Amino acid sequence: MATSKTIDPIELSSRLIDTGVADEQIVRVDNALSEIDDNVALIEAFSNMVAFGTDDGLVCLDASGPFSGAAVVDSLRAWSADRINTLLYTHGHIDHVGGSGALAADAAERRQPLPDVVGHDNVIPRFERYNATNGYNLIINRRQFGLGLRQRGVGIAFDDDSFLPSNALWPTRTYRTHDSLSVGGLDLELHHDKGETDDHTWAWVPSHRAICPGDLVAWVFPNAGNPQKVQRYPLEWARALRRMDALEPELLIPAHGLPVRGRERIGTVLLTLAESLEMLVSQTIDLMNEGAPLDEILQSVSLPAEWLERPWMRPVYDEPEFVIRNIWRQYGGWWDLDPAYLKPSPKAELAGEVVRLGGGAEAFASRAQELVEAGNLKLACHLIELAVAADPTSASLHGVRSEIYEARRAAESSLMSIGIYSATAAESRHIAESS
Repeated sequence: MATSKTIDPIELSSRLIDTGVADEQIVRVDNALSEIDDNVALIEAFSNMVAFGTDDGLVCLDASGPFSGAAVVDSLRAWSADRINTLLYTHGHIDHVGGSGALAADAAERRQPLPDVVGHDNVIPRFERYNATNGYNLIINRRQFGLGLRQRGVGIAFDDDSFLPSNALWPTRTYRTHDSLSVGGLDLELHHDKGETDDHTWAWVPSHRAICPGDLVAWVFPNAGNPQKVQRYPLEWARALRRMDALEPELLIPAHGLPVRGRERIGTVLLTLAESLEMLVSQTIDLMNEGAPLDEILQSVSLPAEWLERPWMRPVYDEPEFVIRNIWRQYGGWWDLDPAYLKPSPKAELAGEVVRLGGGAEAFASRAQELVEAGNLKLACHLIELAVAADPTSASLHGVRSEIYEARRAAESSLMSIGIYSATAAESRHIAESS
């Protein structure tokens, strides 16, 4: 087994699963290639590429993102000069399709035909939605990942570019529920299941007894609750994981993180992820059926803390609290059962009244700082938001707000929370320094 890694990814995943201790970097983004089975390569990037060698060229799953696509192609070409016959999108997220322009450029340079691009029927509507909401997606992506921010005036502005790269390859073949591919002696069975997205494909490769789950397995707690993105589907996600396990795979090659070898280890990963999602869904729906409001559900539903310490389930990207909110949205709509927020007054008007009754905005800011010292960051954030909403141009209030959200960011573990709190701190810091 040839590998360019100092630590073989299969050996590393085996140790992490067997010990249950995350003592090494799991999601490795150095764009290095490892041959993990005969004619099977994995390139570990921000989003991985999986490549299968066949008698009629390569079959590649995902193209990685726009920032890593060229480096991924370089690693692929050091392994094989064969033309890319087929590119399969596991789903239409930019970190999986945005690097496809690099594959097209490589084909042109080698005077090879473009690959057939295969994906679920909903990939094309996703691309169309990305183009229709280009500005919104740029804003949330840069808030989430802290990419390319620059300040202007009292707000945040971004360079003029496209969320979906203009050179991205669009699917040339789509399917609805199931499909199959046969390329140069390699057969793949394609399955559609909702999970992180509504356009997700996972593949079963019988000759290798391999599952390519895309983002349905990503070595983090399932991204089923992203607060800035469209609906996720946690129960459908769990069912997909159980369908994968029923095939008794011997090799699991995800789109993020490490490959896994061995029936027992793979079952451990798939079934524990499924069980965690099922528990969140069942507990949330049970409380919804009792008439509980969203706030009560958020305080009541949780997973055992030790589950979230498993190396393949750590909440370092998404987190269970956000998944609960997404379950509520999927099954119950957007209203949280607080009647005042069905048709609320403008936030600034409410804040002004509350702050006036409470002794003024500076008093609220001072109390918020005391709460930070006491370790109650959640309540501190509520108070400083009221203060700033009541007096939005105050440099001193924005200075306090920046400090509070810096403290909040430092206390968080998930990238989504960290990104939002970091952007909030940066926004107020800019206003405070510019006034």
